[in-house]
Amino acid sequence: MKELMLGNKAVARGMYEAGCKVVSGYPGTPSTEITEEAAVYDEIYCEWAPNEKVALEVAHGASLGGVRSACAMKHVGLNVAADPLFTISYQGVNSGLVICVADDPGMHSSQNEQDSRHYAQAAKIPMLEPSDSEEARLFTKRAFELSERFNTPVLLKMCTRVSHSQSIVETEQRVEPEQIPYVKDPAKVMMTVNSRNAHVRVEQRTRALVAYGETCDLNRVEMGDMALGIITSSTCYQYAKEVFGENASVLKLGMVYPLPEKLIRDFAAKVDRVVVLEELDPVIENHCKQLGIAVSGKDIFPVCGEFSQNLVRSCMGSDVPKSVHIDDMIPGRPPVMCAGCPHRGIFYVLHKKDCMVYGDIGCYTLGALAPLNAMDLNVCMGASCSGLHGFNKAMGAEGEKKSVGVIGDSTFIHSGITGITDIAYNGSNSTVIILDNSITGMTGHQQNPTTGKNLRGEPAGKVDLEALCRALGFERVRVVDPYDLRQVETALEEELAVEEPSIIISRRPCVMIKGTVHNAPLQVEEDKCVGCKACMKIGCPAISVKDKKVQIDTTLCIGCEVCTQMCKFGALKV
Repeated sequence: MKELMLGNKAVARGMYEAGCKVVSGYPGTPSTEITEEAAVYDEIYCEWAPNEKVALEVAHGASLGGVRSACAMKHVGLNVAADPLFTISYQGVNSGLVICVADDPGMHSSQNEQDSRHYAQAAKIPMLEPSDSEEARLFTKRAFELSERFNTPVLLKMCTRVSHSQSIVETEQRVEPEQIPYVKDPAKVMMTVNSRNAHVRVEQRTRALVAYGETCDLNRVEMGDMALGIITSSTCYQYAKEVFGENASVLKLGMVYPLPEKLIRDFAAKVDRVVVLEELDPVIENHCKQLGIAVSGKDIFPVCGEFSQNLVRSCMGSDVPKSVHIDDMIPGRPPVMCAGCPHRGIFYVLHKKDCMVYGDIGCYTLGALAPLNAMDLNVCMGASCSGLHGFNKAMGAEGEKKSVGVIGDSTFIHSGITGITDIAYNGSNSTVIILDNSITGMTGHQQNPTTGKNLRGEPAGKVDLEALCRALGFERVRVVDPYDLRQVETALEEELAVEEPSIIISRRPCVMIKGTVHNAPLQVEEDKCVGCKACMKIGCPAISVKDKKVQIDTTLCIGCEVCTQMCKFGALKV
């Protein structure tokens, strides 16, 4: 049956058809829908893991138990999973194990722009890279087959455009292989001689995979005009076909590690000029140059950012079609936190108290933007806790009295626990604010271990944040309502003043959680409004000023009343 399908949904469909039985993941755009769509199938056990490392370890454990398994994450999540990744490459698998990773060229929702192909090279694990939804389905199924054939985990690399675009998929029936019995193998214990022998096997496996890549249908040649040959993969293949049509010869690489050698040499020998078209780093280009093939690549195309058809045309010296544009300048529209977002009150107070704020990864990262301007930096998941500890060790009392870390509830479970353990154990007078909005907000409202529900919304174990923090060594743990600015300010002043580490839990559910009942929107008494714009300082999108009077957008306002606490003239009323 044919169906128009999102790339991530097609990956999940491929898992289903391949007989996959266990999927573990951590939400991260652009990979999130893979795990969510897999959960639609009752035949697959699916879960949100606390982080990507755990997700990979769960999937590997299921593989050892004899069933096909997978995990899913975004590119920065693969950094978290790198520790088990490299050793699992040595150990091998029992049943098929597929690791789905989605890169984000252009950084649509990421803090960096990295190329996951380097992990395939470094861990010496085969990587497949589909260019549309149908290939996403087929390559997922093939990845399980390769995993079992070559005794290796297999990386399936998606990217934003393939993950979040739709194309036609032709679905097939599920075929569930027999569960493979688990057999003890002392050689899988990675130490001394076992590890050395395993490395030899990995090198032999890589050579076998190179030979496989020379003739497999994952890599294919489409010959056209001999004047130009394009070597490409993933979404860049789609750009090449749209820009050049049948005029150019194309070598489309579906397995991007390990790369073939004879296939590339033979293709290059048939054309007058070879151009490598790939986003981000020159992985394919460098491979071609190591083979002694003269190619053009990053001397033409940029190493930064997401590609497009017109970018390819421009870089290749072709005419770029004129596009329709609006003559009037449109003002920039930076992303903002939602009207009534519980994080807004926290950041308002932090800005007011001129704190150094070590931020973290989540929708609250938007607290860095005007007019709140309340976040100094962010690095990676959980870094706010351990980074704040290091900052305060360097700054001493000067830092401890004016600095805080902020971290969301899901991010705290992901990797903040070890950071606050470091604070308590090694003793800095650091204050960490846990922004508990009862959901994983930034990636689309996924459950996490603090919400009391699992991936399918069923009742699940719930982490007690207060008890956990106390168990880790914090004597001072307090909960505040971020809608109460006075309460927040008092708590912040008191915790920064004490000579011991402390935790402030800002607890208020995300306003966008389905089923949340809001208050009636506020109204403006214009005769009392003096146009001071004090209420604008919280950056709520429901508040604007027109003709020197405050306006409330009643379609956005949820009646949180935070702005009423800032108006000295009583102009904002319930």
